[in-house]
Amino acid sequence: MPQASRHGRPRKRFGQHFLHDPAVIERIAAAIAPRSGEALVEIGPGRGALTRLLLESDCGSLDAIEIDRDLAALLRGQWGAEERFRLHNADALRFDFRALARERGRPLRIVGNLPYNISTPLLFHLLESVGEIRDLHVMLQREVIARMAARPGDSAYGRLTVMLSPWVEVERLFDVGPGAFQPPPKVWSAVARLTVRAGPAFPVSSAFQAVVAAAFAHRRKTLRNALRGLATPEQIERCGVDPGTRPETVSPALFNAIAGTVKLPSGAG
Repeated sequence: MPQASRHGRPRKRFGQHFLHDPAVIERIAAAIAPRSGEALVEIGPGRGALTRLLLESDCGSLDAIEIDRDLAALLRGQWGAEERFRLHNADALRFDFRALARERGRPLRIVGNLPYNISTPLLFHLLESVGEIRDLHVMLQREVIARMAARPGDSAYGRLTVMLSPWVEVERLFDVGPGAFQPPPKVWSAVARLTVRAGPAFPVSSAFQAVVAAAFAHRRKTLRNALRGLATPEQIERCGVDPGTRPETVSPALFNAIAGTVKLPSGAG
């Protein structure tokens, strides 16, 4: 293993860009505003710039998930003696957030400068445990945050927007320039707050995911063509949607209405 890695240098294969701007770090911590007794989870703490500020609060616990073994050792050396801190040298894409919430006995507050190369699958993985999560404060590529917060008709509106909509309210907080990181990424970043709804915005159909995925697989297709094999034009029209419209203009609730008319093969969904 190269010497540079043992000293916490960024690893390209993990998509690491370490946040080092104190003003940005403090602004993120202020947005999170940890309160007494809360269970915080930091995904990808890196060198621990935000970790330190979170532990300066009176949170009940801070679980840090770091895939890089060398960074995990660095973090353990810094805060291993802190009773509220626990380091998980693990892949967040495979981490059991439900089990952690049960262990902590309360909903989790997720925090993370998420690796851009796994951001969308990681968000979908977190959605699987949405009942055990109170909110998420995440930094991602600015274009991804734009998709998350988009509205029907916006150019950024797409599959990610629609899939998040039943479960969370997305609030775009602020942008972060490349110079706040080491090494600087080639793109701007942004921070968003995702607040988990008390209940889903609508009763989510078992075919919702399949319909949304098909609709946005080819954005320029009309719903009539994109959903061929899943829903007929007549089914789409009965839901109050013009089959000739494009998916980026259709609300999440209407996608769900269409999904409610679809019968998936056994085992699909």
